[in-house]
Amino acid sequence: MTPMLVQHHPHPASAPPATDAPGRARDWAEIQERMLVPLYEAVYEHLEVGTGTRLLGLGCGSGLALLMAAARGAQVTGVDTDHARVDLAKERLLPGSGAHDTPRRGETRLLYGGPAEAADPTRPAYNLVTAFQPIGCTAGDSEGLVPALASGMRLAERGSAVVLAGWGPPERCATSTVLRVAGRLTERLRTRSGWRPATRDDLEDVAARAGLKPDGSGRVACPFGYADVESAVRGLFSTGLFDAAVEASDQATVEKEVTEALHPYLRPDGTVWMPNVFRYLVARTP
Repeated sequence: MTPMLVQHHPHPASAPPATDAPGRARDWAEIQERMLVPLYEAVYEHLEVGTGTRLLGLGCGSGLALLMAAARGAQVTGVDTDHARVDLAKERLLPGSGAHDTPRRGETRLLYGGPAEAADPTRPAYNLVTAFQPIGCTAGDSEGLVPALASGMRLAERGSAVVLAGWGPPERCATSTVLRVAGRLTERLRTRSGWRPATRDDLEDVAARAGLKPDGSGRVACPFGYADVESAVRGLFSTGLFDAAVEASDQATVEKEVTEALHPYLRPDGTVWMPNVFRYLVARTP
């Protein structure tokens, strides 16, 4: 399955700034997150996720991956440090609960914070841990993942599956040419968060540092499709991958350069289409 082009929603031309957490979270949920649906589907099919699955989603975002697992019958728990995205996840998975109500209904829990927040001695241990936020496109983007995995692993059964995701080779990811815009601009500050090409062993390196044993991998086509350039800019900015570039220059400059970088992927009907390949690694807890 490939994601459909996102519908056009009336909105200002400019993407919400990094300080507008609710606006950016909404753009992520309505525009960008669905681009990774083929990745989620491939992983769940590979692992036969279903009624016996007790899933812990690290960095669960606005909950689309959890919703898909729950639709297969899985018991799902998600944690994220972004309040606005967790609130949107509650709207999706716990309708009517309210953003500030106890984040639990039936077998679904959505929590603000890190993996430790998901500990519950009254519940069985998890048997699947996912970290779907792709790594491998900015320097240092895996640094916080190892401790998060180590914390999440302590809540899982021995031999449980742990899934990591990453960008594919730059030559197979059209979006990498747009992400290079952030790299050029962040060079002005010489930050560590500039763009870098994904390498073949990124996911294996993280798994090894976390003490995990690789147990299979796969590649999935995840094209990024947008109704127009405006939606593409908003969706891409919602990822946070351009925040350092905005800091190095300003939002208007970055938006202008991203818009120019999108021109090769603009189709005659005004839509934007960028083929990409993402990779996933399945590892096992010791």
